[in-house]
Amino acid sequence: MELFAICHIGKCFILDYELYRYKIKEIILYHQKHNNLTRLACQSAWKFLMNGLPYYDCFEGVIVNELHFAREAARKLEELMKSVNRKRKEEERGRETKEELVLLRWLKTLERYFLSCTMWNEEFVGLLNSIVRVFLAAKDNYREVNFQCIHLLKEIADNKAIEIDVLLKGGAVNAVLEKMQLQTLNKYETYQFLLFFIELSIRLKIKKDEVKEEERKEMKMKMFEKMEEEGYEDIVTSFYGISQYINIYFHPQISLDISDYFVNV
Repeated sequence: MELFAICHIGKCFILDYELYRYKIKEIILYHQKHNNLTRLACQSAWKFLMNGLPYYDCFEGVIVNELHFAREAARKLEELMKSVNRKRKEEERGRETKEELVLLRWLKTLERYFLSCTMWNEEFVGLLNSIVRVFLAAKDNYREVNFQCIHLLKEIADNKAIEIDVLLKGGAVNAVLEKMQLQTLNKYETYQFLLFFIELSIRLKIKKDEVKEEERKEMKMKMFEKMEEEGYEDIVTSFYGISQYINIYFHPQISLDISDYFVNV
């Protein structure tokens, strides 16, 4: 309960982060060896560290390389998915279960990290793959989990520290393309998916230094081929008729220039 309370310290008390972060590190390391924390306590400890990242990014190296956050978070997501009922009856949908609430807390903790992270290693590919599996498994049975995953994937695509190649390796691009073809897609999902691909398109159009220019061209070709294979252009074109409506409904506005959604080679 102390860990749960401390993770909810507000911004006005952010100086307490300096006081507690190394103690939290010790608690997490001990838990990794002895598995002594409850699910809530463990998640609360990680959430406390994530809360301080926008203000104390110098601790990010400890989170990534010493505490192996990506590996631990991926393991937690996989464990939680085993206890989630993927075939809930129609009348049970919309009711929050204990497992769903724990999943939501972890996904929101991940969002805090991806909004601020500047460091990345190969362990995050496994984490992204776990997020994608949760996303595909949630579907209509767990709407809040589904929506949180969609938002999280959009934030990951928006983070410049994360290479676009990782989104391909981790299965994020495939998952979003698959979901975009569903007839049950609602306006919120459409909005987030379009933002996901707008961000990828923008990033692939920006030229970097000459040394990495060949890598950028190769990635553009990979992305173009994946989109063409899945019929992405037809999907986006079919959404264009409701773009203005989505613009009115959501903020910030999405682009009304359809070329912004495509990757040209």
